[in-house]
Amino acid sequence: MWASVPHGAQGGKRDVLRRHRGRAAALVGGLLLALCAAPLQAAAAAPAAPAAPAGDGSGMVMVLDSSGSMAGSDGSGSTRIAAARKAVGTAVDALPDGYPTGLRVYGADRPKGCAGTRLAQPVTALDRAGIKKAVAAVQPQGDAPVGLSLRSAAKDLPPRSARSAGSRTILLISDGENNCRTPPPCEVAAQLGKGGDGLRIDAIGFQVAGQAREQLECIAKAGNGRYYDAPDARSLARQLHRAGQLSADGYRFKGEKVRGTTARTGAPGIVPGQYLDTIGPNETRYYATDLDATSTADFSATVAPQPGAAVDSLDALNTRVVHGTDSSCGSTTELFGQREGATPLASAVSRIPSQSGTGGCDKAGRYWLAVQRKAAKGSDAARWPLELMFHVEHPLKKGVTPAQSEPEYGAGGKGASLPTGAPQDVTGGTGFNDARALRQGVWRDRLLPAQTLWYKVPVGWGQQLRYDVEFANEPTVKGRGGRFSFGRTQVYTPHRAPVGSGTGEFTSQTLYTGRPASLRMGTVPVAWTNRYETNPNVTPVHSKGDFYIAVTLGAKAAEIARDRQIGVVLRVAVLGTAKAGPQAGSAALAEAAPDHSTASADNGPGRGGGWTSGPWLPVVSIGVGVLLLAGLAVAFLRARRKPRPDGGKADPTRGGSW
Repeated sequence: MWASVPHGAQGGKRDVLRRHRGRAAALVGGLLLALCAAPLQAAAAAPAAPAAPAGDGSGMVMVLDSSGSMAGSDGSGSTRIAAARKAVGTAVDALPDGYPTGLRVYGADRPKGCAGTRLAQPVTALDRAGIKKAVAAVQPQGDAPVGLSLRSAAKDLPPRSARSAGSRTILLISDGENNCRTPPPCEVAAQLGKGGDGLRIDAIGFQVAGQAREQLECIAKAGNGRYYDAPDARSLARQLHRAGQLSADGYRFKGEKVRGTTARTGAPGIVPGQYLDTIGPNETRYYATDLDATSTADFSATVAPQPGAAVDSLDALNTRVVHGTDSSCGSTTELFGQREGATPLASAVSRIPSQSGTGGCDKAGRYWLAVQRKAAKGSDAARWPLELMFHVEHPLKKGVTPAQSEPEYGAGGKGASLPTGAPQDVTGGTGFNDARALRQGVWRDRLLPAQTLWYKVPVGWGQQLRYDVEFANEPTVKGRGGRFSFGRTQVYTPHRAPVGSGTGEFTSQTLYTGRPASLRMGTVPVAWTNRYETNPNVTPVHSKGDFYIAVTLGAKAAEIARDRQIGVVLRVAVLGTAKAGPQAGSAALAEAAPDHSTASADNGPGRGGGWTSGPWLPVVSIGVGVLLLAGLAVAFLRARRKPRPDGGKADPTRGGSW
């Protein structure tokens, strides 16, 4: 997800690949447990009820095989259709209230014929009782017109509006191959997958093998989705639950609609704010803006493909700032770095005027942001939603001397002491816009294969973020020994620049086999003059505010873990004393009230694929990593500025349920 190749901020031309090394590690704990009042703990940890997006084109239709073979035994004394009924009921119970969901069946109405497909429950706001009633009435008897059913299911889904980036999912559940000649299912899936309207086709093979499995795998790949294998009734329920949740929990977008051009000529003008576009494979999109000679301009681009869609390890997202005839003022390339499936990917670049004021990118005038998506042959061919952020930082007031840069990790290195103790439950967000706010402490969440969860932590001037991610010891699927996936994390600055990985200090990815695995990650201290450093993990750490944490589990974990979700623990520390400002000699902040300036009505942990239209101007909070004690006082937890040895160790043998 996050391997990166940065160029110099002042127009450097050379890419330096940040290499990610997978490793399996034991869980590592810290020493200090953050103390806070129980009422505040409950308020911070209690997940809000998920809210489904309305009218954005999101939705899912399950396509259930009801052909004659589903009347056969499932190997446990029941029938396949009975197992499917139970699995569908379990899946809809787990979906968020109101999420548009429907059910289509094929082979249920007549003993013979290739036209036997019907919509048993329309795609409307989730009606759990209605779907359960519809699936209970299904009596398997006929043929299997899979291609026709897929084509019909695409029409069942709500249309995608012009201002939407909602996820539209067809979830096919089948125990055998198509036995109708036309239309060919894989060809239908390919046609639908290239439609550019956010459609995804997932396929679950219930006790299939040979050609039947190959056909379902082809359908999923051609339809920008994933294939899930279900050899028994229990795994069918597990895989159906996972696929349904991934559909409902898609990245939530915000921004004003904009349409970039394929060349600088005619590029749309943008001002500081947040924007939404789409981008196709190997396409470049240009956006124009006018900058003064002294301000720093921070740009970021985030793509959010369908979770688990086909990508190559070298598929990438590049951002660069262009000026004049052909001058580059900075360029960064972020790589997926794995082939298990797509995850959100963010790239960021800044136009930073030089200290001397004589650089080629120090002039006032017209600049362009160029965003390029690089895709290998065989990668997902769909257009991806593209979210842009543009922020301008004005220079310090005349006569103000900034504090020195802080390019070293120091107390925030691998040896930093992190909080210990019992974790508090938390529900991560779907992306930058609804990232769950955390403070210093120990937090526990649950993660689906192919899913990325997002959190944010306020970090002040002179402070640095340091955290560990621990993936749980989970029971594994019988007979799947030796398989592996990955766990990954990345930290982003308030302007969404990825930092910290591939530094030698931290590594962003580890192997995951169902056994405990952990990762360490962090940032250098926040300093205004970091922008003049050359290290790409230091330069972007030049503004206080909310730093973002993303945690990902690879798609192949669905073939390993027996439980539907995998436990994950975050140990989060904000180290150092917050300063009152970026200037040299700035006083330490003795206390500060919590700042919620970045909060919005939908900034909680609710999941969904919706997007809010209209411009969105980010306002960075002034949080400094404090804990409120009983609502009466604010106290800082300070860490020493030099590394200390680890204290107590986390138990690497504990179960995934914790």
